[in-house]
Amino acid sequence: QVKLVESGGGLVQPGGSLRLSCAASGMIFSMHRMGWYRQAPGKQRELVATVSGGGSTNYADSVKGRFTVSRDNAKNTVFLQMNSLTPEDTAVYYCNAWRVISGTTYWGQGTQVTVSS
Repeated sequence: QVKLVESGGGLVQPGGSLRLSCAASGMIFSMHRMGWYRQAPGKQRELVATVSGGGSTNYADSVKGRFTVSRDNAKNTVFLQMNSLTPEDTAVYYCNAWRVISGTTYWGQGTQVTVSS
């Protein structure tokens, strides 16, 4: 079975940094576009960043210049480096895998990121 496990969330001060990791198993990692989504209380889940199997990236406008998504195909892991964090970044962050050919998606359980002074 496919499993996505996030780690690295926590409490940070405004202006601080945090790096999230997502370890994937039970799938052919290179066949999936990996992504990060987040959901704040009372809001819809939104796209944060994605990275293709070849390393091409895209970002939500709200995080451009502050967040960096990357992947290590040899380790079946995707990362999200978050810098210059603000309270608006507070949310549960979810790892996502998208099978490019079929459109099938998988989700991790999420990790809480709280930005507060």
